[in-house]
Amino acid sequence: MTLDDPILSHARTLTELFDARVLRSPDDTAYHRFDPTASRWVALSWREAAAAVQRWTQALAALRLPGGARVGLLLPNGVEAVWADLSTMACSCVPVPMHALDNPASIAYILGDCEAAVLMVQEVAQWEAIRAAGVALPALRCVVVVGASAIASAQGGAIPVIALGEWLAAGAQAAGLPATPPQPDDLAAVVYTSGTTGKPKGVMLTHANVVANVMAVLAHVAPGPDDVFLSFLPLSHTFERTAGYYLPIAAGSSVAHARSVALLAEDLRTVRPTVLISVPRIYERVRAQLDARLAGSRAKRWLFEAAQGVGWRRFCRRQGLATAASPWAAAELLVAPLLDALVGRPLRASFGGRLRVAVSGGAPLAPALARCFLGLGVPVLQGYGMTETAPVVAANTLEHNDPATVGIALQGVELRVGENRELQVRGPNVMKGYWKRPEDSARAFTDDGWLRTGDQASIDEGGRVRILGRIKEIIVTSTGEKIAPADLELAIAADPLFSQVFVLGENRPFIAAVAVLDRTQWQAFAQSLGVDPAQPESLNLPAVQQAALRRIAQQAAAFPRYGVPRAAWLSLEPWTVENTLMTPTLKLKRHNLMARFEQEIE
Repeated sequence: MTLDDPILSHARTLTELFDARVLRSPDDTAYHRFDPTASRWVALSWREAAAAVQRWTQALAALRLPGGARVGLLLPNGVEAVWADLSTMACSCVPVPMHALDNPASIAYILGDCEAAVLMVQEVAQWEAIRAAGVALPALRCVVVVGASAIASAQGGAIPVIALGEWLAAGAQAAGLPATPPQPDDLAAVVYTSGTTGKPKGVMLTHANVVANVMAVLAHVAPGPDDVFLSFLPLSHTFERTAGYYLPIAAGSSVAHARSVALLAEDLRTVRPTVLISVPRIYERVRAQLDARLAGSRAKRWLFEAAQGVGWRRFCRRQGLATAASPWAAAELLVAPLLDALVGRPLRASFGGRLRVAVSGGAPLAPALARCFLGLGVPVLQGYGMTETAPVVAANTLEHNDPATVGIALQGVELRVGENRELQVRGPNVMKGYWKRPEDSARAFTDDGWLRTGDQASIDEGGRVRILGRIKEIIVTSTGEKIAPADLELAIAADPLFSQVFVLGENRPFIAAVAVLDRTQWQAFAQSLGVDPAQPESLNLPAVQQAALRRIAQQAAAFPRYGVPRAAWLSLEPWTVENTLMTPTLKLKRHNLMARFEQEIE
């Protein structure tokens, strides 16, 4: 697929993009959905997708919502979420995608803030939990339950609750109602930011914003009709919406929606995707599983390290990157195929065996992870973006891949480094502003119209962008020392003992860490110290804490002395989206973590 293809050159909105794709390749496979009854994946064509979207569009048009009305989408990844999104836009309404695992109070806040007229949920229990939050929702006219759950318990309230089948049937009876198509400057979504430090803000993205970004990503990564995407990141996040949902429409690629994160490994082996849109946490989990399998076998560990080292040096040579010279360079050429067969090929098979590109975004990819996967032949490309830029700003390519950077700017995107080394962005993909927050919108831009990212960066002569850290997340201790927490957390988490790490020290005399330990690693670690891993109190025995701090200090050896944590609190309870300690893209919610561990921190 090329940029001079008519399907791209004439599409000004996402609605036009989808319609053009259906016209161009109606019988090609668009989506793969898992049929639990038959226990198999079923393919849907673009023609079938269009028919489903038309049914949903008629049902939504029958509600006679005004143009620009907001429709809340609280649905898991799947074709129903796609139908809901596309039909909402076809009626010139605005999708407000929300994470299906977010807590009810947060969802209620978003629905109230955006004044949603319609809410689509998977299960009626979700609506009951939202209603129980007690937030007034005067604009909400109805709730559509997409799943098969009974809805009788939700009846009797002021807001009608309708089963999907009933809703679609009513729309079919009202066939012929016009659906006014959107214009490029109309909103394609109000996407609420993750809210790592308080209430989320609604980012207003227009059709022109998103289409511009889709076209730029298409030129950068170049997927095509033969590519298969596996979608598992929440469709409520702009990264997945653009790169894992709208991009395949433009490219004519097909998308399989993973059943769940728990079944992701099985889905990878079955679907065998060629393109994967992911976040670093997924690679961290795969690496942790590798470490667990290697534990206790020096021979397996040596083989793994040898394969990774040889592969990494070969990757660096191909990319023209500096790497330490090996005295065994000649021998490596001979043993590389054997090491790859023993270590690299099995790892790639766990991703399906035909992965052409794996994009990592949403958070920094630790250097140790990049070295591991790239060294073993998994084609990971790191990129950078934010919700406010629809979202991709820069990315590496297969031909020019430096994992220490986030690549070069996409076509049409301008970058500069401003005051305090802040990366600033200008281009057609930059948001319209924040929903109902004119002051915040004004503060987001410089006086001459560049978007402030809040990230510090450097740009080399070749245009490669290196992210240095967050401006607002710099910890300043009571002694005046400064440390970037994200970099320190990445360094500590490179030790497989530490599954998740949160460092703190703002206005305090030293840096400390709260860490979740990997359960398998904890067993061996505790036994090496002569303590019982089954006893919860063992975690914070002085001997255990001191040994953990020594491991932390080893990982933080490259940081200034004042940046090395001097105290730690250890836990085995993971931080998740469900317990509100992680964002939907698996970033730390620092405000929530501070509140959750307030007593331990003190």
